[in-house]
Amino acid sequence: MPYVTIHRDITKVKTKLALNLTKRQLICFGIAIVLGVPSYFIANTVLDASSAVLVMMAIMLPFFILAMYERDGQPLEKVLKYILIASVARPKTRPYKPVNLYVYLEEGGRSLGSRKEAGKTPNAGKQSPG
Repeated sequence: MPYVTIHRDITKVKTKLALNLTKRQLICFGIAIVLGVPSYFIANTVLDASSAVLVMMAIMLPFFILAMYERDGQPLEKVLKYILIASVARPKTRPYKPVNLYVYLEEGGRSLGSRKEAGKTPNAGKQSPG
């Protein structure tokens, strides 16, 4: 009887278009080729061949990294976006401001929503235990 293996997580399997590459990889490799090959010929007129190849590699390398790097199922630009948000856009310290349920109950159990509308917190002016 024939035996067929099935992946555990079918969502991780990506659709391959040509040469066993995904659409994203094909687009990034295409951009790298379109920018890299002419840069080689332009640099070859000014520099020697080995230096021209290094220039071409420096231009093509970011596109290869964008095509191939993936962390936790997310491409490089999303990973970089999250790193920038965490390090630049968000504050370093995020103070925790708890809502003291005991103070809320001592005040007669008025609605928490009305306090938020009035701009007050249930423990305004009081220390929380602990």
